[in-house]
Amino acid sequence: MEAAADEEKAGNGHAEGPAAAERSGGGRLRGCRGFLRRNALVVLTVSGVVAGVALGAAVRGAQLSPAQVAYLAFPGELLLRMLRMVILPLVVCSLVSGAASLDTRSLGRLGGIALAYFLGTTLLASGLAIALGFIVRPGAGASALNAPGLGLPSAVHTSKETVDSFLDLVRNLFPANLVAAAFQTYATEYKMLLRNTTSGNVTWEKIPVGTEIEGMNILGLVLFALVLGVALKKLDQEGEDLIRFFNSFNEATMVLVSWIMWYVPIGIMFLVGSKIVEMEDIVLLVTSLGKYIFASILGHFIHGGIILPLIYFASTRQNPYRFLLGLITPLATAFATCSSSATLPSMIKCIEENNGVDKRISRFILPIGATVNMDGAAIFQCMAAVFIAQLNNVDLNPGQIFTILVTATASSVGAAGVPAGGVLTIAIILEAIGLPTNDLSLILAVDWIVDRTTTVVNVEGDALGAGILNYLNEKEQKEKEQELKEVNVEAVANSKSEGETSPLVTHKNQVSNTSSTADPESKESVL
Repeated sequence: MEAAADEEKAGNGHAEGPAAAERSGGGRLRGCRGFLRRNALVVLTVSGVVAGVALGAAVRGAQLSPAQVAYLAFPGELLLRMLRMVILPLVVCSLVSGAASLDTRSLGRLGGIALAYFLGTTLLASGLAIALGFIVRPGAGASALNAPGLGLPSAVHTSKETVDSFLDLVRNLFPANLVAAAFQTYATEYKMLLRNTTSGNVTWEKIPVGTEIEGMNILGLVLFALVLGVALKKLDQEGEDLIRFFNSFNEATMVLVSWIMWYVPIGIMFLVGSKIVEMEDIVLLVTSLGKYIFASILGHFIHGGIILPLIYFASTRQNPYRFLLGLITPLATAFATCSSSATLPSMIKCIEENNGVDKRISRFILPIGATVNMDGAAIFQCMAAVFIAQLNNVDLNPGQIFTILVTATASSVGAAGVPAGGVLTIAIILEAIGLPTNDLSLILAVDWIVDRTTTVVNVEGDALGAGILNYLNEKEQKEKEQELKEVNVEAVANSKSEGETSPLVTHKNQVSNTSSTADPESKESVL
């Protein structure tokens, strides 16, 4: 009997072996399917970048005409148009609802921390770029370069005064027409006026004239939305309906963004492929300006891969790379589109869903960061200034270095969040330190390469700043809840102790005890 039982157990064991292996294999398959389902957009986006490089390399040898290249880039153009379409409602509605959902004290505290973070990281980026410029010396030995050899014009005309550039920045903060601010920006141009002097000499006088150029005035819209949100908060019950309207508008815009995100892999593939086909002579470009490209990308790698994660870790004691892992899709979008503004919709969606950042924080900080926080642009501009100085054999003195730091930090705030938006702001730095601007065409030659890592660092700085503010806000909320619990516990304890050891009750008990223990004669004697 025992032998038969052993044989039956052995048979069951042999039967259970394949079944267990089949169950484990099915579990792994289900796990892979779940992973792909959760990260389908990330996998498709990365695949789109790789497929775009392969497409560009395959089609490059076909010698396409400019019209054919435009047709190839058409799906990518559609992606950019869809992303830019939702920028205006997303920025205005998210800032209004974000500012209205925070109380005035929290708004001021978070705004102060965000301002300090943006200013500090931009100054660090500028200092890093200048230090790398002196170490790598990208302009040394590059004096024989000429722009016509790279297929570009010999000069970029930028005759704008430094003072007028900063005055335009302030003017754009207060747009005269909010509707026009959605598609126009104020800019100063110059009119030459002929003057006759008393001595008979003829002189030309340059007079600044204000004009409106095409492009969204994002600075003015951001300031107006913030102030409107604070004003609606002050109205209490009267402003609730309008706040609900902006909240609903914002949520509807995010639904549109979630639909657009599924088109991102296709658009990215054709954007990257068409850009590779457009390249003139990549070998000449890299051999001529290779040190400048290397120094710029190295600065972006150090700042985005080491300095910003260290700041995040020091502030939150959390793994920054795990945080960044949830942002692969917006980072890939930034790399492909070269636009901080176009990356904003996907960044808001991913940082809320993948990293759990509070909506009030993300929709308040990220639109501001996409406008004023340009760490990558600061590195790009400072490196370009040092490069052009070395190209012209100019030794920068400490005063000029300080001017580059301050001017790059300030001008990066006004840099447009669009492709090649920071190139013309380099002219402000060059004029501030007295360098010629005719070498800007060399910067334009490699801008399409450097601008990709520039945009990635820009949006990474915004995202990590939102993560830091979210951590600090959650920490403050927990401290408030703990204080309330302690106050409640103390109140309950005091009420119990007062009920048990009240002086009146003790005195009454003592009197009753003394009266009960005393004999009648003592009572009479006391009376």
